[in-house]
Amino acid sequence: MRQRLTILLTFAVIIGVLILVSTFSYTQKGKEQDYEVSPNRSTYHSGPTGVRALYDFLNESGYKVTRWKETPQKLLTDSGKSIKTFVITGDIKVRFTDAETEALLNWIKAGGRLVIIDRNPQQDRGAKPGSWNIRVENFATPTVETDPADPQQMTNDVVAFKPVQPTLLTRNVDSVMPSRFASRLFISPVTALDAVTVDATHPDKAPPEPTTEVAPAPVVHMFDDKGALLIDFTYEAGRVIVLTDPYIISNGGIKLNDNLQLAINIVGAGDGGLIAFDEYHQGKGRTQNTFAGYFAGTPVLLLAAQIGFVVVLILWGRGSRFGRPLPLAQVDRRSSLEFVASMAELQQRARAFDLAIENIYTRTRRVLARHAGVDYNSSRSEIASRIASRGTIDGRRLETLMRECEGVINGEPCSWRQSIDLVRRLREVERDLGLRMRSREERQAAENI
Repeated sequence: MRQRLTILLTFAVIIGVLILVSTFSYTQKGKEQDYEVSPNRSTYHSGPTGVRALYDFLNESGYKVTRWKETPQKLLTDSGKSIKTFVITGDIKVRFTDAETEALLNWIKAGGRLVIIDRNPQQDRGAKPGSWNIRVENFATPTVETDPADPQQMTNDVVAFKPVQPTLLTRNVDSVMPSRFASRLFISPVTALDAVTVDATHPDKAPPEPTTEVAPAPVVHMFDDKGALLIDFTYEAGRVIVLTDPYIISNGGIKLNDNLQLAINIVGAGDGGLIAFDEYHQGKGRTQNTFAGYFAGTPVLLLAAQIGFVVVLILWGRGSRFGRPLPLAQVDRRSSLEFVASMAELQQRARAFDLAIENIYTRTRRVLARHAGVDYNSSRSEIASRIASRGTIDGRRLETLMRECEGVINGEPCSWRQSIDLVRRLREVERDLGLRMRSREERQAAENI
């Protein structure tokens, strides 16, 4: 009992020391500086380029929001039926594949609502005559020296935008303040010549069929003399909203003017359904262990590893020897005849008659040599003659028996009947000379009877 108590106390002391060492040696990683030239538009990111402030505000205000970590193909399955608005913020880390783009378009056609907030939104190169061409133009590009946390740098010489007309997207919005890096959109109808020019860059696509139908024009909600900042348009049963400056909804710019109200109108102007922010293309797909990711950046995982190491060390110590090795008590509970019987059975199954003769003849020859008073390596004729001179054994018969046994040992063919006959003759020689068994073997044989 005292030994167990000592072990428990030692374990508790070691754990306490490890916790103290980990606590004092742990240094929290400082926040990495954000750069507008390579922003992080994830809803998990709390830096000036992130979108966490908008996501948390929507969540706490009663909007149904979620972080989408699956591919766009999942929007067409049962898990995507509840998604009504899909938000893609610019500067994605994982590019859209053709299959993902096609799945997203099919989801919009079925009535989905796509919100694209990017300075370089992708254009539809498959436009048909009668539709509208949306061209993007950039006027300024951020550099490494641009600090996204400094509103003065981001909005230098920028005039606030005012709504062009009262719409659902500009409701309760007096003005918004984009960054000086906001791009502009230019809208023009697609003519048959434009469609042919576009198809010339994609010769594998068939030219679009001419049509007299004209699709509804995109609605411009905000623009200046350089172009449109915010538009939306229908896409069959769905709708697409395009905002050309992510700074408006970012953590660093959402507090300026009515940027927050505009972000709420854009993202939450649906029918009250679930709003999904695309995190899959921000590099947050379901590839990391959720439990490990929750404790990432904390000393919890280190403490757990240290505790596990101590537990393994204690278990190993309890299972190892403490002190000098002590031999186990050996109880001779088997007779040598059991081994002999086992070896005989194995040799019989393997038909190793030569090995059986060798085992018996070797011992018999040694006994005969000792009885004849000669060396073990003496010739069989000398051994046989000495034995014959000291007893009633025929020397020639004994020499013949020894020659036959040595022949079998050296590889001459031998059947089981011949091997039994040789063993029987060897036992007769031992019996005639009084060399049949030692006293111990006789005693063990008597005990087994």
